[in-house]
Amino acid sequence: MDYNRRNSPNIRMKNILVTGGAGFIGSNFIHHILAKSQVDHVTNLDALTYAGNLDNLLDIQNDERYHFNKMDISELEGITDLLQNNSFDTVVHFAAESHVDRSIRSPMQFIQTNIVGTANLLKNCLAYWENLDTKQQRKFRFLHISTDEVFGSLKKDETPFSESTPYAPNSPYAASKAASDHLVRAYFHTYQFPAIITNCSNNYGPYQFPEKLIPVVILNAKQGQPIQSMAMACRSEIGCMSATTARRYQMFLKEGGLVKHTTLEAATSRPILKLFRRFAPSWIRF
Repeated sequence: MDYNRRNSPNIRMKNILVTGGAGFIGSNFIHHILAKSQVDHVTNLDALTYAGNLDNLLDIQNDERYHFNKMDISELEGITDLLQNNSFDTVVHFAAESHVDRSIRSPMQFIQTNIVGTANLLKNCLAYWENLDTKQQRKFRFLHISTDEVFGSLKKDETPFSESTPYAPNSPYAASKAASDHLVRAYFHTYQFPAIITNCSNNYGPYQFPEKLIPVVILNAKQGQPIQSMAMACRSEIGCMSATTARRYQMFLKEGGLVKHTTLEAATSRPILKLFRRFAPSWIRF
């Protein structure tokens, strides 16, 4: 990790704003934070695009600590009003367009959400943070969820990505996330805004949208369809379980200090094809 700390105790999060909380990792994080912490309130801000699904959160929809607000992070006035009318001590920013193939077909949507949306959120959060008293400012955290795809491609036997890996995005999606990372970094250095950037490897687990590789494999298998060479075109390694990632995000938020940048590369990444062969060898044809 690359730390730039101020002296501060472990932080207790009481009132959290989660953007993109109806999506895959966001909904896993909300489940985790409500079950494993003493949080008072969690506000889920989500535009409910194709990948957002409130069914992911049905089991906690009646939890008095949970509130849903349908909104796009690009809505300037809406974000301003939301921050002014609540006493958030933590913002966890998951909201993003995140599918490489879609970014190739429709790059402008990725630019709008991932870059403009993040810029709008940062602008409003900075204004909100600057109006807090000193004690509240020291408790406040902005956690920006990014991807290791901003670092480009990792060849077999190469050293895993780290905080010092140069940015080398290879798709409109990765480029848009790299741009959002740079904006968060700039706010950290320019305004001393208490931001954390995480770049995580591929995740899998409950609530994952079915266009992703592992859900596709499972759905095809249930329908008796073979998995052919499409697996070969995908990234060769699969990384973290979404529940593990959620726990790591909570850890970073609780530590205190200013953590400006950290990667979350899985210690036990598994080759995708090896994983398929182990659990369902009849699914794969070469």
